[in-house]
Amino acid sequence: MSDSASATAALGAPAAPSGDRSGKTRAAYGGGPPGRPSARGVGRPGPRRGVSGGSPRAGGGWTPWLYLAPALVVLGGLLVYPIYQLGLISFFQYTQAQVSGGEPTTFEGFGNYAELFGDPRFWQVLFATVLFAAACVVSTLAVGCALAVLLTRVRAVPRLALMLAALGVWATPAVTGSTVWLFLFDPDFGPVNRVLGLGDHSWTYGRLSAFFLVLLEVVWCSFPFVMVTVYAGIRAVPGEVLEAASLDGASQWRVWRSVLAPMLRPILVVVTIQSVIWDFKVFTQIYVMTNGGGIAGQNMVLNVYAYQQAFASSQYGLGSAIGIVTLLILLAVTLVYLRLLRRQGEEL
Repeated sequence: MSDSASATAALGAPAAPSGDRSGKTRAAYGGGPPGRPSARGVGRPGPRRGVSGGSPRAGGGWTPWLYLAPALVVLGGLLVYPIYQLGLISFFQYTQAQVSGGEPTTFEGFGNYAELFGDPRFWQVLFATVLFAAACVVSTLAVGCALAVLLTRVRAVPRLALMLAALGVWATPAVTGSTVWLFLFDPDFGPVNRVLGLGDHSWTYGRLSAFFLVLLEVVWCSFPFVMVTVYAGIRAVPGEVLEAASLDGASQWRVWRSVLAPMLRPILVVVTIQSVIWDFKVFTQIYVMTNGGGIAGQNMVLNVYAYQQAFASSQYGLGSAIGIVTLLILLAVTLVYLRLLRRQGEEL
């Protein structure tokens, strides 16, 4: 027996093969000299036990909630409580008489909702809102995705100029943007009618032309978000994939449809759902550009309809019911979005 094997045997560990003089086998068996940690424990520590013998993860389950507590308190005060009050008012007869204290508040249950669903005007406004929001979403996605692809094709200076212009549009308040667009299409002083030779044509007089004018403004103030988000996603796509598609002779449209769009599907889902939520609850553009909903309310959408019922007619309970219905519709859209994320394997 060699000297190293004798020393190992003296320490009470299995003897290493006689050909191993580096001590690696001895370390692997955990028979190192006293005071030196064995190689078996290096890099793979066992589960650390607390005083009670349980895993430390069991006691730290509340730690994430402690970090989220300030944000949850703010959301509870700014979101949950107003929604609770909105839902509560929707179950009462709450008009100007009740606000001033002249009459007592009476509980009506689902009376406001029954009146709302039985009103043909509500269904007309809901149908117009869905069509208008769908047109805005499709147009915004088309413009934003096209400009995002353009950003990848131009040089640095034009790209920077386009990005700064888009961010400036994005930062413009809705009231300011609506007023500017209303001036551009003004029948008396607007430059658009002069360039197109339309004379004193009023864009806000007809129902479709008024909706089209508002759609242009909504797309104008919404496309920067889609453009920047999709552009960031395109830049994350490996260049080898796009180069291989080009070598195969694919056109730009085919590259977008068959390569980029499938790879950007999670991003496109996000911008689509957010665009649906934003465009479904448009209020400022419609109210400013059509003077409160157009002639005889022909350009009314749900948010403007709720405002008219609550504040113009002083039927606060009915206006609150419209707000709750709008909230439930948008909540359903959000649940669809979360379900799509789960199908794609995204963590929620």
